[in-house]
Amino acid sequence: MFAYIIKRLLLMIPTLFGVLLITFVVIQFVPGGPVEQLIHQIKGQGQGGEASSGATQIYRGDRGLDKERIERLKALYGFDKPAPERFWEMVKNFAVFDLGESYFHHMSVTQLVISKLPVSISLGVWTFFIVYLTCIPLGIAKAVRDGSAFDVISSTVILVGYAIPGFVLGILLLVLFGGGSFWDVFPLRGLVSDNWATLPWHARITDYLWHMVLPVTASVVGSFAVMTMLTKNSFIEEIRKQYVLTARAKGLSENTVLYKHVFRNAMIPLITGFPAAFIGAFFTGSLLIETIFSLDGLGLLSYESVLKRDYPVVLGTLYLYTLLGLVAKLLSDLSYVLVDPRIQFESVS
Repeated sequence: MFAYIIKRLLLMIPTLFGVLLITFVVIQFVPGGPVEQLIHQIKGQGQGGEASSGATQIYRGDRGLDKERIERLKALYGFDKPAPERFWEMVKNFAVFDLGESYFHHMSVTQLVISKLPVSISLGVWTFFIVYLTCIPLGIAKAVRDGSAFDVISSTVILVGYAIPGFVLGILLLVLFGGGSFWDVFPLRGLVSDNWATLPWHARITDYLWHMVLPVTASVVGSFAVMTMLTKNSFIEEIRKQYVLTARAKGLSENTVLYKHVFRNAMIPLITGFPAAFIGAFFTGSLLIETIFSLDGLGLLSYESVLKRDYPVVLGTLYLYTLLGLVAKLLSDLSYVLVDPRIQFESVS
């Protein structure tokens, strides 16, 4: 097991390197980089304008931009160096988790990501727990009552929810319950109210949960179908196996057969996906949901970084997400051994 873990950890290095290399090469051919955007901004501001806090001394009135000033702009963003040198410097910094500084936010990428985490964690963690705590019992109930009216009706409801895009449901919820054309029940935007800091602790919790109802509902409804049907099909497959018939023939109660014998085997495909889903919940970002409910999270950050060509944010977050994804995949594989001791990674060559 230890040798397998070491091997997987070592394989993460070329994987991360390859992802960063491909992305960096693609970026070199994308038009409208940060230097070009800043030049366009400077030219369009007129006399006395300021482009950014780091470049105000470069622009002087409306005298235009000569070659020297353009070179100074390139040096400001580090584009005066050859691409291989910039890539190698980036890799060395990423190796010590120095993700660089945003071109437009004027703060480190790490601090920027941390500042956006409350929104993403709120959406992701609540969605994660609601989906798992709802879909697993529902899937078991559907498997036990396979073909019944309960099974048919519940399948129809969750499939309809799966067919409705999250952003469409979010708009519908705002119109119905956000003071649109019907009821003014839930707040329209934000993670908390403007006066949240002045509220007592119990009112803060209530205010936060009240703001989370609509965005979490819009995020979670579409996730019910996959997890519920996966749970149901996994339990049905185990229920039809010979060992279940043998256990019933021995006179064991249905609950004992279901929760002592079937449950552990049926939960293997669900539990093994738990680590990746749990880690991903902390970094969930949905651009449309965040935009609809005016939530400034990682989804909106990623979108704006691509539009603005904020390459440190794009590459830094890509590196972070890829690393977390690889670790989550390793934890998922290791969870197989914990759930099913018959699996031995030592035999893998």
